[in-house]
Amino acid sequence: MTTIDTNQQDDEEFEGFGLLITGQALTFALSEKFKMKFLEIGTMCKAVVCCRATPLQKAQVVDLVMKNERKITLAIGDGANDVSMIQKAHIGVGISGQEGRQAVLASDYSLGQFRFLERLLLVHGRWSYLRISKFLRYFFYKNIAFTLCHFWLGFFSGFSAQTLYDPFFIATYNVFFTSLPVLVLGVFDQDISADHSLSKPHLYTPGQNDEFFNKKVFAESVIHGILTSCIIFFVPYLSISNATRSDGMTLADLQSFGFTVATIMVIIVNLENALEIWYWTSLYHFALWATIVTHFLFHFALYSTIIGKIFKNNYKYIGVTQAVLSTSNFWFTLLLTCVILLLPVFGREFFRMRFMPTKIDRARLNQKFRMEEKAAFVAHMQYKLRQRKRPIYSGYAYSQEEGWGRLITSGLMQSKSSSSPRPSSQTTNVSTSEILVYMSLFFHL
Repeated sequence: MTTIDTNQQDDEEFEGFGLLITGQALTFALSEKFKMKFLEIGTMCKAVVCCRATPLQKAQVVDLVMKNERKITLAIGDGANDVSMIQKAHIGVGISGQEGRQAVLASDYSLGQFRFLERLLLVHGRWSYLRISKFLRYFFYKNIAFTLCHFWLGFFSGFSAQTLYDPFFIATYNVFFTSLPVLVLGVFDQDISADHSLSKPHLYTPGQNDEFFNKKVFAESVIHGILTSCIIFFVPYLSISNATRSDGMTLADLQSFGFTVATIMVIIVNLENALEIWYWTSLYHFALWATIVTHFLFHFALYSTIIGKIFKNNYKYIGVTQAVLSTSNFWFTLLLTCVILLLPVFGREFFRMRFMPTKIDRARLNQKFRMEEKAAFVAHMQYKLRQRKRPIYSGYAYSQEEGWGRLITSGLMQSKSSSSPRPSSQTTNVSTSEILVYMSLFFHL
């Protein structure tokens, strides 16, 4: 028997090896004396197969990996002896089959066949990780940008707890004006199609390495939110300080300034969300533009004279929407703020795609090129088939006397138009073999 010194050999030497252990040997391997050595050897192997294991041993193996490797574990089974293992793992998958439904009832996900696990992980699991990561990053970003504007106002109000926004806007910011686009993103967004996801399993590794949501990504979202709040607050502040309305009155009041900042905030954070999405659909278009339009309609109605009659002298925002939107200063400030905040995002994405593309970026470009090749091939085939003209000869003849058959088959009874030769220069015949070659190329694209 050869003893392996794991302290002197690298993990690469065990990359092509697997470990097979029976339930009887697993009893000793999971003991306090040997379980860490068993875990060390098992993690260096390509795969570990534990056969004839009891339900308790299955759960102990999962627990050993969870506590010491700090990895996300998935357990899959189809019988009652797999229930403890499924419940112990982070994600439990049950297969409904001939051994009952105990595993299905104890699991988080249920599959009809084991082969569906590939699609669950490589397609839906990967999409869900990307969606949740974007969802969390965006929520941190937009709420930091929204909240810090109050902090910047404190330097001008003596930290008197004066709010910058209208109380109604504060209550509806997360509910109506920034929620719908990110919800659509979190449900329907996808970087590449399902077929490309299955053909490129290496795209699953970014999720295992937490590349899309970690401490670094969180810090970037916080810094992005801080910078956004600075620009959204100070650009309108400097722009409105000496501005006047069409009636000659000054525009530099708290209500007009708060509405300006709130409007720019809603537009900017929703456009930032639009830059994050990969899969544009009609539903997302509706969610994005309907949210922005709803913001204006909401404030037109909220700051109308009808609301003023209800609240009488206690409401200070009557007519603010019409007064602010009627000035060119507001639209110039909105355009300037969008350019300052969105142009660097475009530049960063262009630089990353050009010089530091990720695995997903390369896969998206590959999918785009293949779709263009397929579209060009289909257009070429349609052109070829349109050029081909196939004359169809048909007719019926009935006779009870002999001799008419020769006359019919001789061609003398055909019309002149059908018997006239067709000019060969205007037609292009496509052979059956050529069509088969084209179709084989099409399915291999």
